[in-house]
Amino acid sequence: MEATLWAVAFSIAFSTAILAVACAWWMLLNWVWLKPKKLEKFLRKQGFSGNSYKVFHGDMKELAQTTKEAKSRPISLSDDIARRILPFHHHIITNFGKNSFIWMGPRPNIHITDPKMIREIFLKYDIFQKPRSPLVKLLVTGMADYAGEQWFKVRKIATPAFHHDKLKNMLPTIHKSCNDMLRKWEISVSKDESCELDVWPHIQTLTADVISRTAFGSSFEEGRKIFAVLREQINLLIQASFFAYIPGWRFVPNRLNRKLKSNHNETGELVKGIINKKEEALKVGKASNNDDLLGILMESNHKEIQEKETGLSIEEVIEECKLFYLAGQETTASLLVWTMVLLCIHPEWQERAREEVCQVFGNREPNFEELNQLKVVSNLTLT
Repeated sequence: MEATLWAVAFSIAFSTAILAVACAWWMLLNWVWLKPKKLEKFLRKQGFSGNSYKVFHGDMKELAQTTKEAKSRPISLSDDIARRILPFHHHIITNFGKNSFIWMGPRPNIHITDPKMIREIFLKYDIFQKPRSPLVKLLVTGMADYAGEQWFKVRKIATPAFHHDKLKNMLPTIHKSCNDMLRKWEISVSKDESCELDVWPHIQTLTADVISRTAFGSSFEEGRKIFAVLREQINLLIQASFFAYIPGWRFVPNRLNRKLKSNHNETGELVKGIINKKEEALKVGKASNNDDLLGILMESNHKEIQEKETGLSIEEVIEECKLFYLAGQETTASLLVWTMVLLCIHPEWQERAREEVCQVFGNREPNFEELNQLKVVSNLTLT
């Protein structure tokens, strides 16, 4: 009797194990082959073109190789910038047209260039929801990642920080950061009649310094530390993105993943420290001195909590602070450098811009109201 029961139990356990293994293999087969091929067939019927799916890695090997090759070659001012920034995407669009796709592992990414289709996607945000990557959350979430009620709540509380009058008060801070950078350039030139200067790191430092001062006020030194860690985090995430399609890769305790989590925790603690200082200032009635973005955001949040008993959590405030930097630092630095490149290519516009600035401001410190008189300079930054 006992032998019979043992045989039945063993049979059930063995059958369950076989079934579990079979299910696991079926899920794996579906993930690495059946589902991608089904999606590929569907996309081609919809008029999209691209490489045939390659098991597991898709186009990732080619993407990494073309990116490495593009960055290894020197760039000329006459080069097509798209081939440098997104070489593989440029290659796919050139070979397969604007309606094309690439394989990020077993998942296809679609290129959509039709303005009508793009507009439809933006309008139907309940259907075409924002992609949420656990990897990107190690960098920042904030308003750029939110949707629905959460987005409206955060936007309402953050709006006062970007009011015209608040931004106008930040002009002296921006002017000071620019002057600090120009003094360093003058010292470099004073040693010799002329010198070659790599302006990119200087411009990066300038924009980081401006955002540090305008976002964190008297705590801008701590802000610089935060931005240094965030900059490192961006470079690490670029490395990790080539493995993001592998399930469970972010849980592997390798050096890259450990550093990503360490940086994420460090930025959170640094921002929380600055926030705690601001909260103490609010409690003792120093809110009127909060003319930096964080101070204005926290003051607005404090009023919202008093009026409606709802506001931003400490985690949401932290993410908005990180978003201040990521949304403005690198983009502004790139804009300034590209504007300088264009001015060097077109010296006649450089001369016109210089004459306009001298005519409007002379040797005086820039005035916010007079900025609207800079028509040439405004056109340069818009183009």
